[in-house]
Amino acid sequence: MAPRIHVQQQHTRSESCKLQILIVGAGLAGLGSAISCALAGHAVRILEATHEIKEVGAGIQVLPNSSRILQHWGLEKALTPHMTNPSVCNFIGWKGNRISSLDFHQSESNYPGTWYRDFHRADLQRCLVERALELGVQLTCNARIERVTVGADGATATAVAADGREWRGDLVIGADGVFGKLTEALLGRSDPPVKTGDLAYRLLLSTEEMRKDPELAPFVNEPQVNYWLGPDAHAVNYVLRGGDLFNMVLLVPDDIPEESLASTVEGNVKEMCALFEGWDPRIQKLLKLCQSVQKWRLCIRFGEFDWAHPSGSWVMLGDAVHATLPYLASGAGMAFEDGAVLGECLSRLPNSPDITKTSTEFLNAKKHALSVFQQCRKERTKMVVDRGNIQQYLYHLHDGPEQQDRDRKMQMVPTPEGEALAWRDPGLAPKLLGYDHIADVDRCWGTMRESDMVESRL
Repeated sequence: MAPRIHVQQQHTRSESCKLQILIVGAGLAGLGSAISCALAGHAVRILEATHEIKEVGAGIQVLPNSSRILQHWGLEKALTPHMTNPSVCNFIGWKGNRISSLDFHQSESNYPGTWYRDFHRADLQRCLVERALELGVQLTCNARIERVTVGADGATATAVAADGREWRGDLVIGADGVFGKLTEALLGRSDPPVKTGDLAYRLLLSTEEMRKDPELAPFVNEPQVNYWLGPDAHAVNYVLRGGDLFNMVLLVPDDIPEESLASTVEGNVKEMCALFEGWDPRIQKLLKLCQSVQKWRLCIRFGEFDWAHPSGSWVMLGDAVHATLPYLASGAGMAFEDGAVLGECLSRLPNSPDITKTSTEFLNAKKHALSVFQQCRKERTKMVVDRGNIQQYLYHLHDGPEQQDRDRKMQMVPTPEGEALAWRDPGLAPKLLGYDHIADVDRCWGTMRESDMVESRL
């Protein structure tokens, strides 16, 4: 029987040492941060711009490093009914030839207690919301935060909404996404995301017609993840919700007008299909099942600057500071890791009725906690952003010597560092998939100056 991941129990904190935390954004980074900070014993409120938390997005792959954190947060039981358990990841040439494959169960055995699973994003998000509420997190919708102001004493910060409403807390966590504006507010200057030259068509297909086709039925009846690699484009698909839905993502050159302010626009099904003429006939059959589609411009960003305000009362995380291409299926994982690391750091703050949040001792400890958070996360998220860019190049090679060399490396046993099937890459996979956020915080926490060291677990 596989070892189980430790489930974090909620800390009890002295009221004088309990932070009032405001989190801007109810995406995966915001919800994960809320859960982790609530487990650390702090009081948390999420401020979400939309009128309600509703079903958005399509499929999402959860890798071993993400599964470790979700289990640590006590979510496995709630998530289990919504999981699809793929057995294999296939890499296929654009004409339909098999290149290589990864046995998921064999891979996850390298990271005991973890797993690969596929979810509908809405199901995953709903479970996160329910867990946050269970832990006492408050959720305020229709709160579009435009700026954050730091108090004169530096101990508090105020989140200011577009309609003038204000919320004051001991810490504001900005998690407003790749196209959010709080990072620019923190910097006091423009800092737009970087266009990658790619966009994504995202499709959710009913599997009813697929089951009738002998070529397509195995995609539904034998859960798997499939990647087709071709010139300037690739396609990914897998089933969701027990085989009721089929998630498909097509990654192609960005043709959204340069002057367009929208990152998501209505797509044209015929234009989409034309981009995949000549590809594997199974791709053609799948695309013919599509009735309508939207396309998303893919942007990245990485903040070389300080993610935390010098006061220690405001910090940015998630896609707002390290958005990556989705080509490692690791954007959500990095968001969850951010929340887990920040919560672990804040769990180590002083916890005594003899200490107050406004004391020099506590404020120094809070600044140090944010410094450790940033130290843990910057190098790792930059690794993922950079590798996502490499995957873009590797996945989109034109037929020829480079493409043949890529395929040859994917077929070697063992495979070499830098191979395109990144979850098996001996240089990357152990670091990416075997991540332990508590061990990482332990590693960085020891850099604290002795004069600032405070016993936090009484």
